[in-house]
Amino acid sequence: MVVHMIQQIQKKAYAKINLGLDVLRRRPDGYHEVKMIMQTVNLSDRLTICRSPQPGITFEMETEGQAVTSLVPVDDTNLVCKAARKLIEKHPIQEGVHFILQKNIPVAAGMAGGSTDAAAALTGMNELFEMHLPVEELQKIAVTIGADVPYCVVGGTALSEGIGEKLTRLATPPQCGLVIVKPAVSVSTKYVYENLHVETLKHHPDIDGMVEALQTGNMEGITERMENVLERVTVREYPLIAQVKEKLEELGAKKALMSGSGPTVFGVFADEAQAKAAAKTMEQSTLKATGQITQIIATNFYDPDHSGKEQQK
Repeated sequence: MVVHMIQQIQKKAYAKINLGLDVLRRRPDGYHEVKMIMQTVNLSDRLTICRSPQPGITFEMETEGQAVTSLVPVDDTNLVCKAARKLIEKHPIQEGVHFILQKNIPVAAGMAGGSTDAAAALTGMNELFEMHLPVEELQKIAVTIGADVPYCVVGGTALSEGIGEKLTRLATPPQCGLVIVKPAVSVSTKYVYENLHVETLKHHPDIDGMVEALQTGNMEGITERMENVLERVTVREYPLIAQVKEKLEELGAKKALMSGSGPTVFGVFADEAQAKAAAKTMEQSTLKATGQITQIIATNFYDPDHSGKEQQK
């Protein structure tokens, strides 16, 4: 009997936003303990994973926007290569592996673009090389790559605690429209956390209240609790982020918020039609014409539990 091995697999690596983000304390080791609501959105990179007769790990970019390439390392410091290396160290394979990455998620934007690519490398290699590793094992490897990677392995809606490694699955929020806007600024996550001064914070987002609103499907309860404590640093440093938030709310967003450490801002709209109309207006805005914002994307929440299978060849 001839056994035909799958030669390659394509994985979609979905972006995330933070519906709520709180920082509780800075630990003695320098890491910050967080409490945040993570949500997958329908915007993804595409990672093709191929068996290779040559041992080792190789990587290449496939992108229409050449400006992206310079921001994404194409050597073995890329998180995709790091993920593959960590997986092979624990679970050796006889062949090599080659990755082709097509970037669609804004880079260095607070949307876990690198982390979700790393997660796709782990889950994709697990399938392609028939390792049959449980999700929990992949997440143990994922946490050694980056704080967001264990979440990206499963996606969906989740409460993230600790340094990001403690995950509790939550109900997916009611479907609505989203507009994601990337301002033309670069934000250092390290700078944001170092300048937060957690001990001086007098007010914290109501993450527990948002969890309750999610469990009951109360969209109004979700949006009114949307808050990101990191805005206090990033918006002060980059007032453009506040301008983008205001513009989205002027265009009908129930609430606009910065995702992660920024600079990306997203607006939550009643439905996809409203989101598309707002995105079209943003495309014609002075902010876009003057180059102050670089990307505008209309999309929605993504629920991995109701998705199709990946492509195999």
